[in-house]
Amino acid sequence: MNFERSRRHPGDKRVATNVSLDSALVGEARELGVNISKASTEGLEKAVSEARAARWLEQNQSALESSNAYVEAHGLPLHAMRQF
Repeated sequence: MNFERSRRHPGDKRVATNVSLDSALVGEARELGVNISKASTEGLEKAVSEARAARWLEQNQSALESSNAYVEAHGLPLHAMRQF
């Protein structure tokens, strides 16, 4: 189970929405017994998770660069204390 799905709760309400999908793809999905609603939800969950990750990286880019620069210049903090 991925992190995003574990955040959902059993009592969450579903929302009816209209989406436009490729008719051939929908036909094939039905022929193969794919649950279109479930597949759409899973795809949307993945897209939202990826967008959150990209936003986080963008918002924290300067901190990551600063941390990497520090390590390059001074080495890892507490490196002398490592036992491996």
